[in-house]
Amino acid sequence: MVKKHLTIVDTTLRDGEQTAGVVFSNQEKLMIARMLDDLGVQQIEAGIPVMGGDEQRVIKEIAKLGLNASIMGWNRAVIKDIQKSLDCGCDAVAISISTSDIHIEHKLRTTREDVLERMIKATEFAKQNGVYISVNAEDASRTDMDFLVQFAREAKKAGADRLRYCDTVGILDPFTTYDRITELIKRAEIDVEMHTHNDFGMATANALAGVKAGATHVGVTVNGLGERAGNAALEEVVMALKHLLGIDLNFATKRFVEVSEFVARASGRQLPVWKAIVGSNMFAHESGIHADGALKNPLTYEVFQPEEVGLERQIVIGKHSGTASIKAKFREYGKEIDNDEAAEILKRVRALSVDMKRSLFDKELVYIYNEMKRQQK
Repeated sequence: MVKKHLTIVDTTLRDGEQTAGVVFSNQEKLMIARMLDDLGVQQIEAGIPVMGGDEQRVIKEIAKLGLNASIMGWNRAVIKDIQKSLDCGCDAVAISISTSDIHIEHKLRTTREDVLERMIKATEFAKQNGVYISVNAEDASRTDMDFLVQFAREAKKAGADRLRYCDTVGILDPFTTYDRITELIKRAEIDVEMHTHNDFGMATANALAGVKAGATHVGVTVNGLGERAGNAALEEVVMALKHLLGIDLNFATKRFVEVSEFVARASGRQLPVWKAIVGSNMFAHESGIHADGALKNPLTYEVFQPEEVGLERQIVIGKHSGTASIKAKFREYGKEIDNDEAAEILKRVRALSVDMKRSLFDKELVYIYNEMKRQQK
């Protein structure tokens, strides 16, 4: 794989907020923009300026923050939309129009020729105003390849800096993604951004496949927030690039949990404990075999250190625990127990855990120990 410089394009404030039922306050949008910039995100898609009102006001404020990140406004292939992005102070614009026949016929109710004409006019206008341009091929994954190549070539000719390849309804798999992006880049000779949706649970995998095929930009959202099943998750993509593909973007990854939790609260979408990378169970070990291995050498069951993303390792005591976990937990309390004591405590732990249908709290473990000692007198 040829390792190009990769740009992370975060669209939490646009595509993320398009999640059904989600609205960010202006202050939350400003805070999220600052957090994304502190993480190392290179481009922030801040919203849709043509909506006007609070949306327009907060995009202007984000553009005035003096962030390191480029600030992008999302637009239809309409000149008045792009003018609104310029008025907000955006240094980059996304110009979006559908390219699949199903969208062209049933949504736009027009022709391929008209789609090309609209895109070219809008792109040329943006180019004249000196901003960075992403031309978005909506529903690219269901678009005829020959037409998509033509669309990309015309976009480049009109002044586009890249093509956003949108898997709008999340129908790709990594193998198909790799083949299509390889062909598109070879034939159109334009930078490509992966914009993948998670309808079949493959958004992150498809984004990585696109990178392997030569994509130079990856669109993401914090926690994978987005319409329907969401988008590729920022934290998943960055960590997978680093640990699976060997591409370290030098992000401040220790802040991932902090950012994920803030966005979860702001969006009213609870962060699942099993969420990849940032979920609280990522480094929680209950199974006796797993906990014993992790205590001896964390790398036996952890692919990276919890501190790398802002988490801590947890040894959870419950039905599936072993004596090594029991002894380690009491060691945390500053108390050494022998093997016989650990075995007796474990028997009681398992019985109570089944009754309670959960793992145990530290106070419950201490109660079990004290009760055992009382009965032994």
